[in-house]
Amino acid sequence: MRLSGKVAIITGAASGLGSAAAEIFAKEGASVAIADFNEEIGKTRAQELTDQGHRVAFFKVNVADQDSVNTMVKNVLDMFGRIDILVNNAGITRDAMLAKMSLENFQKVIDVNLTGVFLCTQAVVPTMVAQGSGKIISTSSVSGVYGNIGQTNYAATKAGVVGMTKTWAKELGRKGINVNAVVPGFIETSMTATVPEKILDSIRATIPLGHLGKPEDIANAYLFLASRESDYVNGTTLHVDGGIMM
Repeated sequence: MRLSGKVAIITGAASGLGSAAAEIFAKEGASVAIADFNEEIGKTRAQELTDQGHRVAFFKVNVADQDSVNTMVKNVLDMFGRIDILVNNAGITRDAMLAKMSLENFQKVIDVNLTGVFLCTQAVVPTMVAQGSGKIISTSSVSGVYGNIGQTNYAATKAGVVGMTKTWAKELGRKGINVNAVVPGFIETSMTATVPEKILDSIRATIPLGHLGKPEDIANAYLFLASRESDYVNGTTLHVDGGIMM
């Protein structure tokens, strides 16, 4: 198994992309910390995977709150003894055109999608440095690379994730820590489930592969970047988008 003996924290893992990643990581031998704000769904998901024979536990966290993040990391260390992998997957959207976007919704997305990535990464780095190894994977988006109408806040955070990833790759590489980002395209999740079918059809028409991605497509990218197979991959942004932007 590709992650045998490893301990992984996956934020936003109660549902969506993070949930798919938690299952794949657990099947590949990792002990998985499902770190999420939604306690009910998170505990249920952790129990489902535990019932399948995997070592999975739920840890409640608000990634935008430093004390909450630090407590979560401490609790993971207390339970599992180490942290080998961090997947900064948690994220939210509060879409609106620029002229109608409230400062509250702009800041809320910044707090979760950008500050949350900073806080979680900062919290796990000391233990990774001490053990001389670690894999940090953060989720960007095609919106952050190319922009997207109605997503000033979201695009700003996802562009920021790319910048932080490259910076941390330079800072932490010599300490044995690989830092990379995954750039998903349009994936079948609860976010896209609310999009009218007519708009989804127009999106599919722009994707060379002709269809939206599945959560497992992103989870498999996380798995590659978390495994030994990516030991010489550092500071990259791995696009998993069906070729939508070339």
